[in-house]
Amino acid sequence: MQKLVPTPVGDARVTLHEADGATALLALGHGAGGGIEARDLQALAAALPPRGVSVALVEQPWRVAGKRLGPAPATLDRAWLPVMAELAGQGLPLVAGGRSAGARVACRTGAATGAVAVLALAFPLHPPGRPEKSRAAELLDTALPTLVVQGGADTFGTPAEFPDLPAGHRLVEIPQAGHGFAVPKRAPVGQDAALAVLTDAVADWLAALPPIG
Repeated sequence: MQKLVPTPVGDARVTLHEADGATALLALGHGAGGGIEARDLQALAAALPPRGVSVALVEQPWRVAGKRLGPAPATLDRAWLPVMAELAGQGLPLVAGGRSAGARVACRTGAATGAVAVLALAFPLHPPGRPEKSRAAELLDTALPTLVVQGGADTFGTPAEFPDLPAGHRLVEIPQAGHGFAVPKRAPVGQDAALAVLTDAVADWLAALPPIG
């Protein structure tokens, strides 16, 4: 099911993958260089509803309008908040999430949306080759249970580059995966298996959250 949601910066589009007897709703935003077709977002949208979690894939207004480049972070946040308010109306525990730039949005706004937790996929800890430009504070300051799923070869920050995480935060590594969770052909774990590691980690984490499990 698809629905347009008005925001102060244009309409966002929500594609809802509903679970029968859902115990939670996971909202996932996309990155700055792509949309909801990203392999990790699609894998979660396919894997979680059979496990009782509905998934809402959220397209930011700039993507809905056909633009190629995303706006400033503050504009992304302004668009995200009305969508989360709309989804909160379904009455299910709401988990804020996203990949890359979408993960940053979820981290910055999670507490303000009433989300019970945050899922950060491929969190862009820093621009490639610029480790001094750290965005760690956004991740560390969510004030909510937070799961980070990170590729072992992510040029925006490998798991080894992350600072110590606070209580309630977890980090799961997908070995040899890049920023889009693609793994090289020579990797001992194939692409399907790598995505299964991701979806299983997210499903197990959601199931263990007190408002959900």
